[in-house]
Amino acid sequence: MELREIRRIYAESAVSYDRLMRLQERVLMGKLRWRLLRNARGHVLEVAVGTGLSLEHYPPGCDIVGLDASPEMLRLAVEQANSLQQPFTPVVGDAERLPFPDSSFDTVVSMLAGCTFPDPVAAFGEMRRVCRADGTILLLEHVRVNKPVIGKLQDLITPYSVRRHGCHQNRNTATHVAAAGLRITAARPSLGGYLLSIEAQPA
Repeated sequence: MELREIRRIYAESAVSYDRLMRLQERVLMGKLRWRLLRNARGHVLEVAVGTGLSLEHYPPGCDIVGLDASPEMLRLAVEQANSLQQPFTPVVGDAERLPFPDSSFDTVVSMLAGCTFPDPVAAFGEMRRVCRADGTILLLEHVRVNKPVIGKLQDLITPYSVRRHGCHQNRNTATHVAAAGLRITAARPSLGGYLLSIEAQPA
């Protein structure tokens, strides 16, 4: 799916997105975001920041740049940052062509977005490029479950979820991360392996 189509999908769902995610955030996702983001520091880039659901979970002292392909989602992220009094700079852009110089950030973050990147290896490669050599890349993604029945079910529903949400349910994100030249230092599965928290460094 091309970027312009992803923009259309998320422009239409921007207003309802937080409402749809509210229960998931309260029960599980908020805890996973906090657990991963407590390792964020310094000048931070969050790629595909969406409506800013992660912003409340950053530790104090982080100066956050939030990039998203959807101006509509990004406007909501700005509202969220303002309500939290969180330093935040919004940027409309493409994850596969990040508009920042090499080695610009101490921490690069992306959450639940690897499923929508048209070329995930290119996107993770860009995250590697803009991260400082001693920096950290933090990812939270849903992935293909390593169980035959569930994995095959994800394969079956992926064509529908791509058309509906631009979401590839069956991606092996850890493979894409490694292919992009990142060194995975920690990987923690949750929800039976459906969710994967990754800490990585530029190789």
